[in-house]
Amino acid sequence: MPRPRFKRVLLKLSGEVLMGPSQFGIDPDTVARIAEEIAGVAKDHELCMVVGGGNIFRGLAGAAKGFDRASADYMGMLATVMNALAMQNALEKIGVDTRVQSAIPMATVSEPYIRRRAVRHMEKGRVVIFAAGTGNPFFTTDTAAALRAAEMGCEALFKGTSVDGVYDADPKKVPDAKRYESVSFNKVLSDDLRVMDASAVALCRDNNIPIVVFNIRERGNLAKVLGGEGTATIVQNGE
Repeated sequence: MPRPRFKRVLLKLSGEVLMGPSQFGIDPDTVARIAEEIAGVAKDHELCMVVGGGNIFRGLAGAAKGFDRASADYMGMLATVMNALAMQNALEKIGVDTRVQSAIPMATVSEPYIRRRAVRHMEKGRVVIFAAGTGNPFFTTDTAAALRAAEMGCEALFKGTSVDGVYDADPKKVPDAKRYESVSFNKVLSDDLRVMDASAVALCRDNNIPIVVFNIRERGNLAKVLGGEGTATIVQNGE
C-alpha cells in the first residue's frame, strides 16, 4: 500500500546531514543540494523545518567533557541558528522565500518564534526554519521538531537521516536487520527503536502526527517520499 500524502509537513534534519563528507562544520555543496530538493517540493507543500546542531556542537558531548549541561545545551542551540541561516541562504539563492524563527530572541539575524506568524508564513508559501530548539536546555531538537509540528498543525513529521527507515536493529552493525514499512509509536517506545528521543515520539503519538523516516542523503528522495513513494518507514498510531 502506498503511504499517504501530506500537505503541511515539518522536515527534521540532523546537523550531521549538513556536514557532507566532512568530519564537522557545514558543507556548502551539501546544503545547496538539500536546498534544491526542498525547492522542488515547496510549491506543492506547506513546509517548515528544524535543523539540529550536532555538526557544530553537541550538548551531551560538551557536558561529558566538563561543561555544565545547561550551558552546553545553550551552545548547541546557537549552533542550530548557524545551520538555519546557512539553509536560509541556500534556499533564497534559488528563489525560495524563507524565514528563520528563533526560540532564543536575536532580532538582528532572525524573527522571534511567534506561532501565528509562522503559520501565516507557511500559508503564504514561505519555508519557515525553526532555530534554537525549544529555547530551553535539556530538550533535544527532536523534541523541538515534534513540538513545532504540533503547534503548526502539521499532518506529518518527516525525519531525514542517513538510513532509509526504521529497523529492528542497527543496520550498520546487523547486516540482516529487518526494516519496517510501518510501525506503531508504542512499539518504537517499548522496543527502544531510537527513531527519535522518547519524549518526541510520545508527543507525536499523543497528537496523532505520523513520523516518516527516510534517507535524505539519497538524491531526489525527499520528493519521492513526500509523494508517498520511495523507501521509508512510517511511524503511526495503531498496532
